[in-house]
Amino acid sequence: MSTRRFLAVALVVSLLVAGVASYYASSHPDGLEYVAEQTGFIDSAKDSATADSPLADYQTSGVDDPRLSGGLAGVIGVLVMLVLSTGLFWLVRRREPADGRD
Repeated sequence: MSTRRFLAVALVVSLLVAGVASYYASSHPDGLEYVAEQTGFIDSAKDSATADSPLADYQTSGVDDPRLSGGLAGVIGVLVMLVLSTGLFWLVRRREPADGRD
């Protein structure tokens, strides 16, 4: 299998997992929130500085359906990470010296 084909398949699988599998993700709070609820200090928690961001709390602002909102947030997250990681790769990749010597 060629590298290009492998990367295309990997991208499709990543998008499917982010967009479709999130439909089946647990709606229960994560571990820290669960412990805070069980021990009684959940009400003293403060919102994060990014609580008003468009993708806060694994949801997409402006989308009313919670499952669609979560799936869309996952797909956007995959695409953002793809762009960032590809950009970083191209910045730090090893280049051939101008004169052809190592």
